[in-house]
Amino acid sequence: MKGRIHSFDTFGTVDGPGIRFVLFMQGCMLQCKYCHNPDSWEMNAGRQMDVEEILSEIEPFLEYYRRSGGGITVTGGEPTLQAPFLARLFAECKRRWGLHTVLDSNGFCEPSHARELLEVTDLVLLDLKQLNPQRHIELTAQPNDRIKRFAEHLSEIGKPVWIRHVLVPGWTDSYQDLSELGKFIGSLSNIEKLELLPYHRMGVYKWQQMGKEYPLDQCPEPTERDVARARMIIDQGIQAAQNEHETV
Repeated sequence: MKGRIHSFDTFGTVDGPGIRFVLFMQGCMLQCKYCHNPDSWEMNAGRQMDVEEILSEIEPFLEYYRRSGGGITVTGGEPTLQAPFLARLFAECKRRWGLHTVLDSNGFCEPSHARELLEVTDLVLLDLKQLNPQRHIELTAQPNDRIKRFAEHLSEIGKPVWIRHVLVPGWTDSYQDLSELGKFIGSLSNIEKLELLPYHRMGVYKWQQMGKEYPLDQCPEPTERDVARARMIIDQGIQAAQNEHETV
């Protein structure tokens, strides 16, 4: 069995705890308007590698990963599209080296498809883009019902999760959207951390290289004040959901 790989980074520091080997998988069903890896969307592109080839790329840097409390993170694209392959990779990383494993996912996956992968995953970084169903379609070209089911399943099985949310002015920053996001997060029992990520334009050059028109060309980056406001609204939503749960 081989996986389709977009690229990898041997010294990642922002995709989970510690220093990490970050494996970018090829293929994604979502087409986010702000995506910084649009070249990862195509399912049949990328480099084909087997588990042993990837392990050989990890091994020279094991000491860095172990000493820092890091490990391996798979991202994309959307890694759950290749869940059986990644289940084997994670299982082997644990068997050989006891490495900490992280799945960075948009959640557009039926839980049954990722069951074996989740069994060997220590932490999920779950990217919740937009809770409003119609606005989610406008932003990503896909509905969000499957994503919400996946998030709820992770809560049911007690899988540790860090929520990620990209703050995009005019797209994900309204009071109602942020409040609903907070309430949804507050309804889950397994959330260890919330990462509120300011929208940026660092991937625009890839759209240009591919001859694609960048959909958010006029969208500004949020200010520190915008981020602080959003965090306050989300936190209020989380607290409201938790208070409601306690009174039930």
